Amino acid sequence: MVKRIFPCSIRARLTMIATLVAAVVFAATVGLTLSTLPGSLRGAVQNRVELAVRRVANDARTKELRSVLPTPARVPLLQVVSSEGTVLASSHNLRGQPPVANLRLPQPETIYATEIELTSDSESVEHGAKYLVMAMQSRTPYGLITVYGASSLSDVNRALAWLYALIFLGTPLMLLGVAGITWAVVGHTLRPVERIRAELAEITGHDLSRRVPVPGAGDEISNLAVTTNDTLDRLERSAETQRRFVADASHELRSPITALRTQLEVASAYPDDTDWASTGARALKSADRLTDIIEELLMLARLDAGAVIDWHVVDACQLAEEQGRRRAGGDISVVTHVMGTAPVMGSRIQLDRLLTNLLDNATRHATNRIDLQVAVNHRDKTVDITVTDDGAGIAADEREHVFERFTRLAEARARDKEGSGLGLALSREIAQAHRGTLTITDHYPGAQFVTRLPLYLDGDSPV
Repeated sequence: MVKRIFPCSIRARLTMIATLVAAVVFAATVGLTLSTLPGSLRGAVQNRVELAVRRVANDARTKELRSVLPTPARVPLLQVVSSEGTVLASSHNLRGQPPVANLRLPQPETIYATEIELTSDSESVEHGAKYLVMAMQSRTPYGLITVYGASSLSDVNRALAWLYALIFLGTPLMLLGVAGITWAVVGHTLRPVERIRAELAEITGHDLSRRVPVPGAGDEISNLAVTTNDTLDRLERSAETQRRFVADASHELRSPITALRTQLEVASAYPDDTDWASTGARALKSADRLTDIIEELLMLARLDAGAVIDWHVVDACQLAEEQGRRRAGGDISVVTHVMGTAPVMGSRIQLDRLLTNLLDNATRHATNRIDLQVAVNHRDKTVDITVTDDGAGIAADEREHVFERFTRLAEARARDKEGSGLGLALSREIAQAHRGTLTITDHYPGAQFVTRLPLYLDGDSPV
């Protein structure tokens, strides 16, 4: 089993990453500081001492050497020593003192430097402290002389000691501070996510009415909460629709099953008094109604599940003509208006079912005539299929209601008690699955259903 290298928690991972990044930045900063700062501090002291030494040597060469040498700032110790070891001149704080050092200088007019502890009895000399001593031999009217200059390195060493303490003690503390701040900030940021997770964990399929809290920050987490609530809204509506669908389907199926069972039970109880031909016809009618309801339920279920349509080019004019021929000679006259061809992309079976349902609905409400028209709208690149009856019509406030599943208006129930209320709902589902629409438009007399489907053009993709 492979061990996890990184912690599982987002909070822990972000804290670790922030700490590692801070450690890399601190390490780079410390490395740059340690590689440049000590040399810079010592270089500043060295420049001051070297400048003082060269100035004294230049004064000696021009016979302007004084017995008491003036000392520049932060270079308190200066001496001029002859080749025999006699102190010819010195700064005020070294008067009467022996040479501060006895360095061997291979070449004249060349600056040499060393770090030593001075042993002078002068009160100005810090015992035990490191001094930067620089010396240069020079030929002067006084003979070969050696000029010494010295400056304490105590300030430099103290500054470097503080720097090392700050680096090696402060860096871990700073990293701990970064880790702690990151842990707290990320925890505060992710607290709404935890509340969302906890609320989602409490939501079950039996109670989809609860919603996750939406933070007021307006950030990505707020967007996540809003999207989650929108998804819960859709799930609640879908679950409610499914429960209502199952309840209505059970009710609609119970009626023909009960009728069929009653007929058969009566016929079985009184076989000698039963007109079996009539009973068989009624039973067959009930079975046909059951078959129609089940077929519509199955097709709705497939459409709800997003079943892939077997796409083919279908001529809507041909479908309309076939519907007209099948309904010729009925009590209600179906007049077909088609011209040429009207190609659409889709399932021939489903589109034929759409027309069948619309015409069956129109037949139940029409008085004498139904008009079925198929027209190509080249401007909008659509095929418009219009079914118009001359019945009582549908009120404007009920036109969307009739497309709900198992919905039948009072007038429809009075005219036909055997309808299922699924036909128009299924027709709209089929139209939408074919990237089209099904609507009811204003018309008098009667009702007018308009199906609008995309016109198929050569080269169009089937999906």
